[in-house]
Amino acid sequence: MTPVLHTFGCRRMAPRNVTIVVLWMAGALVSFSAIAVAVRELSGALSVFEMLAFRNAAGLAGILVAALLVPRVRASLSARRLGRHAQRNVVHFAGQYAWTVGVTLLPLAVVFAVEFTAPAITALLAVLLLGERLTRTRALAIGLGFLGVLVIVRPGAGEVGWPALVVLFAAFAFALTAIATKSLTRTETTASIMLWMNTMQLPLNLAGAGEGYLARLAEAPVLPLAALAICGFTAHWCLTNAYRNGDAVMVVPLDFLRIPLIAVVGLLLYAEPLDPFVFVGAGIIVLGIVVNLRAETVRAPRPRGA
Repeated sequence: MTPVLHTFGCRRMAPRNVTIVVLWMAGALVSFSAIAVAVRELSGALSVFEMLAFRNAAGLAGILVAALLVPRVRASLSARRLGRHAQRNVVHFAGQYAWTVGVTLLPLAVVFAVEFTAPAITALLAVLLLGERLTRTRALAIGLGFLGVLVIVRPGAGEVGWPALVVLFAAFAFALTAIATKSLTRTETTASIMLWMNTMQLPLNLAGAGEGYLARLAEAPVLPLAALAICGFTAHWCLTNAYRNGDAVMVVPLDFLRIPLIAVVGLLLYAEPLDPFVFVGAGIIVLGIVVNLRAETVRAPRPRGA
């Protein structure tokens, strides 16, 4: 694995660090897949708003318990920049809703593949909104991202249709969320961002929940609810720690394994056929991401003494 990492412009990593990254990514892959399966299993018992409200309530409870037990977490919470928090959370709310709808309507592999356009969209928005430079490799990543979507969706083929556009909208919303999050992280902690995310989105989702929500929640299957609550946290926790311990050019190709993994899960649990166009399109998308990340790694100034 080390020669491959060197080829992609990574720093040479110790075998122990490589193992740590792989373990964190394994946790992220399992968690993201479990969330998708939980949503599919709960779709007959709860609406999209109700599922998201439960996830927000579980996330808010987790943050409050952590703040109660860990003084450092409690001290990191603040009420600054609430306007920017609100902007981020409204967009993220729309993206979460669209993604969850997509999971209930599309083969799981298609949802995950189209979602991989978010990095390319983020690069485009960074140029438009943050004034970042549009390099050749960034333009290539953006172009390959949308080419991959065309291969997956195949306009006119009638096999995927408008639900894929819903997931593409979710990827666009997630990209906007990433831009807002980048702005917030300059002054706010992760715990503070998560606190206001769940606090602001919970009332929005509860407003969309129908009468008798609590009764339906009590009757919903317990295992998918537990997976939604627990894996909603562990997915981002594991992915963040993978990026903390390894280069992005290593993490992103490992993250790509979400697509074949969820395709196998869809085949085994829901008899969803393995569509070769999904893998071809996803490969094109990830190729653009990896090429751009390699170029960004080479361009980044190395610290003195590195």
